Amino acid sequence: MRVVLNSLHDEVASRLRERIFAGELAPGSYLDEPALCEALGISRTPLREALKVLTAEGLLRHEPRRGCFVAEITERDLDEIFPVIALLEGRCAFEAASNASDAELVALEQLHDKLNRAARARRINDYYAINFAIHEAIIALADNRWLAQVIGDLRKILKLARLQQLHAPGRLEQSLSEHMAVFAALKARDAEGAEAAMRTHLTRQRVALRELARQQKSRLSA
Repeated sequence: MRVVLNSLHDEVASRLRERIFAGELAPGSYLDEPALCEALGISRTPLREALKVLTAEGLLRHEPRRGCFVAEITERDLDEIFPVIALLEGRCAFEAASNASDAELVALEQLHDKLNRAARARRINDYYAINFAIHEAIIALADNRWLAQVIGDLRKILKLARLQQLHAPGRLEQSLSEHMAVFAALKARDAEGAEAAMRTHLTRQRVALRELARQQKSRLSA
C-alpha cells in the first residue's frame, strides 16, 4: 500500500509540475486543494504529499493557514541563480572534456550541427530544444550525479521564469557562437577551456535576459 501511495503522489507531482511549466498554473496563483482533488480524481493525502515535493523543489511556496501558491521568480532570484548554475555547468564541461569518448564527441557534434541548422533557419523553438539536449548531454558526460541533481533542481526554478533570452537582439547568433566555443574546447580535451566557455555562455544568458527585461519595461512605460 505504501508503494502505491508513493507512486500516486509522484504521479500527481509530475502532473502539477507540467501544468506549472506550461503556465496553466501561473506564478503567484493559489492552488485550490478541493478543486485539484476533484480535477485529478484523487484524495487529499496524495495531493498534499505532492505539494510537499513541489514546495521542496521551490516550485511552490507554502503560507501557514493560507495554503500553497505557485512560486514567483524575481530579477534578484535570477541574479543569484545564474552565477551558481554557471559554476556548476562549467564544472560539468570540465569533467566532460576529461571523460567523453570519441564516439560521444561525435554524437555531440551531430547535435551541434542541428543547432547550427536551427539557428540559420531562425527556428527558435527548435533551437531551444536542441540547446537543452546539448546541455543535458554535457551534464551526462560529466558523469557526476551530485552535479546533475543540483543543476536539475535549479533548472526547475529557472523554468518558472519562462525565459526567452533568445529573443533579445543578436542573442541567437551569440548563443550559437558560445556553444561552438564550448564544443571546440571539449573536442580538444581542453577541460579548463570548456569550463570557462560554459561559464561565459551562462553568464551571457543572464545579461541577455536583463536587457530583454529592460526593453520590455521601457515599452510598457512608454
